[in-house]
Amino acid sequence: MAISDASVLTHLTDADVDGLAAELDAIRAEIEDCRGERDARYIYRTIALQRALEVAGRVVLAASSRRWAWWAGAATLGLAKIVENMEIGHNVMHGQWDWMNDPEIHSSSWEWDMAGTAKHWRFTHNFQHHKYTNVLGMDTDVGYGFLRVTRDQPWRKHHIANLLMSALLMLGFEWGVALQHLGLQLRNLFNGRADRAAKLELRERFSKAGRQLVKDYLATPALTSLSPGATFTSAVTANVLANVIRNVWIDAVVLCGHFPDGAEKFTNQDLDNETKGQWYLRQILGSANIDAGPLLAFLTGNLSYQIEHHLYPDLPSNRLAEIAVRVRQVCDKYDLPYTTGPFLTQFAQTWRTIATLSLPAR
Repeated sequence: MAISDASVLTHLTDADVDGLAAELDAIRAEIEDCRGERDARYIYRTIALQRALEVAGRVVLAASSRRWAWWAGAATLGLAKIVENMEIGHNVMHGQWDWMNDPEIHSSSWEWDMAGTAKHWRFTHNFQHHKYTNVLGMDTDVGYGFLRVTRDQPWRKHHIANLLMSALLMLGFEWGVALQHLGLQLRNLFNGRADRAAKLELRERFSKAGRQLVKDYLATPALTSLSPGATFTSAVTANVLANVIRNVWIDAVVLCGHFPDGAEKFTNQDLDNETKGQWYLRQILGSANIDAGPLLAFLTGNLSYQIEHHLYPDLPSNRLAEIAVRVRQVCDKYDLPYTTGPFLTQFAQTWRTIATLSLPAR
């Protein structure tokens, strides 16, 4: 649907939409004005925690190849990867900490611990997904080009494998990120339509994927196996499990952010003339929060506040909890839906939708 067709918005006048935009702009301005030492301390401590977790995981794996050590080391490494990808990498690449002018914690320089390049992610995610959130044909995160996640997508024969493909994506999420749009680029290359920039991007993507494979499955296992208490094989398999833990968790959080009941999908009908207020409305209607305490929120990279993140993608993630209180007040004032629910409920709704849409409409 177009944003102008949303039945939950029919009570809003143009003045209401402008007023909504002004109030949401005011929240942004206030947070920007009070960013400072507390926020900087938060991100530095988070980075220190993540590095400590990674070191701890590798030390445990090096100390012993017994089953308990293998499980503990792999789980700790998986947790370290979750924190790096979610609360640090994703948010740093959004520019949430650019105001600090620290060259090591800047959107232009951070490269995350994942097979996909930060440069490509900043285009597919920061631009395509956040600007065109849930717009069919524009936001490539809507089904990733092969899943059917809304009835607005016509059913195709391959959608019968919706559940299987979604499960495979969950297990190998980092490779889904790395390979996004790769098919089109390779077709252009083989057909002679790839320009110099496209060829450079392909080299960058294959180079990053190669480095990640060497790091995870050759270099760090070889280093770990130098310890008399570890073996190369146990280190490799622990890294495999750590990556799967990270992949499954991130995919689950992503699904809960845009595909539970209540998260709307849109067409590009009104996109060219979309006002700032309408853009805000699309972010609110197209996103869903998770009811989370501080620990769960941290583990999601504060994407439990998906609505607020989409309204303010470049504001520090540690501020989203306080922002959420005010955004919800604005939604109540304008009688707007504010989709949120327990993690397991949101997750189950998403998989139910994926299963249902694997079959054509009756």
